[in-house]
Amino acid sequence: MAFNSDQDAKAYWRENLVLMVKLLVVWFVVSFGCGILFVEELNQFRLGGYKLGFWFAQQGSIYSFVVLIFVYSWQMARLDRKYGVHEE
Repeated sequence: MAFNSDQDAKAYWRENLVLMVKLLVVWFVVSFGCGILFVEELNQFRLGGYKLGFWFAQQGSIYSFVVLIFVYSWQMARLDRKYGVHEE
C-alpha cells in the first residue's frame, strides 16, 4: 500500500475510522439497543411468528452483523480505489 503523500495516508485512515465508528454505532444499536434496551417496545410487533425484540436478540443481530461486514468490505474497496491503493 503506497500513498501519494502523507496527507493522503492520513485522510485515508481518517475516513476508515469514521466508517468504523458509524458501523460500530449500528452494531451497538442493533445488538444492545434492539436486543435489550428497546425489547419491550419491539415485542409489540411480530416477525415470522416471533416477537420482534426476541427476534433481534436471537437472529436479527446476527443478520445485521453479516450485513455490516459486507458494507465495510464494499466501502473499504471504494475507499481504496479513491486513494489509489486498491489491489489489482
